[in-house]
Amino acid sequence: MEAASTAVLLINKWAELETVAKITHEKGKKNESQAANGTSSFHFNDVFSLENEGSDDMTTLIDKKDNVFVMSNKKSKYPVLQVDLRLISDLVVVVVSAAIGGIIFSCIGQPVIVGYLLAGSIIGPGGLNFISEMVQVETVAQFGVVFLLFALGLEFSLTKLKVVGPVAVLGGLLQIAILMFLCGITAMLCGAKLSEGIFVGCFLSMSSTAVVVKFLVERNSNNALHGQVTIGTLIFQDCAVGLLFALLPVLGGNSGILQGMMSMGKLLLVLSIYLSVASVLTWSFVPRFLKLMIQLSSQTNELYQLAAVAFCLLSAWCTDKLGLSLELGSFVAGVMISTTDFAQRTLDQVEPIRNLFAALFLSSIGMIIHVQFLWTHVDILLASVILVVVVKTTFAAMVTKIFGYSAKTSFLVGVLLAQIGEFAFVLLSRASNLHLVEGKMYLLLLGTTALSLEFSCAGFPQKAAIRMRRKYPSLKLTDCCDL
Repeated sequence: MEAASTAVLLINKWAELETVAKITHEKGKKNESQAANGTSSFHFNDVFSLENEGSDDMTTLIDKKDNVFVMSNKKSKYPVLQVDLRLISDLVVVVVSAAIGGIIFSCIGQPVIVGYLLAGSIIGPGGLNFISEMVQVETVAQFGVVFLLFALGLEFSLTKLKVVGPVAVLGGLLQIAILMFLCGITAMLCGAKLSEGIFVGCFLSMSSTAVVVKFLVERNSNNALHGQVTIGTLIFQDCAVGLLFALLPVLGGNSGILQGMMSMGKLLLVLSIYLSVASVLTWSFVPRFLKLMIQLSSQTNELYQLAAVAFCLLSAWCTDKLGLSLELGSFVAGVMISTTDFAQRTLDQVEPIRNLFAALFLSSIGMIIHVQFLWTHVDILLASVILVVVVKTTFAAMVTKIFGYSAKTSFLVGVLLAQIGEFAFVLLSRASNLHLVEGKMYLLLLGTTALSLEFSCAGFPQKAAIRMRRKYPSLKLTDCCDL
């Protein structure tokens, strides 16, 4: 009896009990007359339902955070392979809908990112509600974040950053600091938390590397002065993403300022140690390891591809265990390989995996977007997008002008950086997990980001350049068309 009470005390001390609702799905009896003559009614959602004669004992668990888990692994005295058919069905629906959305938006000349988001919003709970296992789908989709940042690290180039170093690094840092300060002050004046305002400033400071670089390359402007400044700033922002991920747990904490500063100091110490170890491994281990993988996979790239993915996941796992973030670890893994001669080869191998999981991730983000919310608050969203474009253009142009660039170059850089980037979705997802941003603010930032990307790719930069041509008649037409 004493041993039992001791065990109970230990359990209460070390374990956190959680109330879980258990739901057992029992198939109702069919109408015998309908079953006999085959006249049972047809429902469109039945196409996506996998309920069959053997699924009547499927159990669903709902935790205290309203997360839904399907217990598909039945007990058996024999070791057998278990298959979650519902999850497979959901993944098929997500991938197919993302492909359709991406194809449609690509055909009309718009970014496929918006197509993925829209497809997710249509099939999600706020739309047709085709997805049964949201938690499982979102968990698998998190690999998209890991591989996105891994590929971003592989494309990292310190040489490109040095070309326009001062304006890219100092100017980019100044833009982030200004937006963080303004949003923090605004949040305090509006009665919101300072940490939420600082996050919104970080969130708004990100611009879309993929959209802007593609835009510049299509117009042969990537080697122009404004193109170099813009790309340099984008590279710095991409680097800052990793550090912002390390900052989010501090912002999401409930401790005071002193405790937060101590946590930040500890975090920076751990980060410094990790980066030091990573830098040593970069020149001592990584090149030899990749060279060995190439030799072992001379006939096929299968082993090299698997080794690259494993290296990325291992680095992400290490940073997560150190209290940093999965995203930072995957980015550092990419940067480590980018310093070797195998960066492009690795990127070629990882890119298909990245594209698949990135589409899955963006679609899962879209599933959170409620179409009704967007329609109800369309006026607020449009006003937010216009405000974001004006504010980001103004501050980016002002900062660029401070570093001695002409008014034309400064304005073009500001226009190109006016949207919110796709990695803001990753930041927003992480902030939501930390309960830093919730509710309507989350949906508002989500919708504003999607609309700003759409607005950016709908021809705003070209029209802005034409207006600038009218304002400065001395400029050559080709100067503005170079945008």
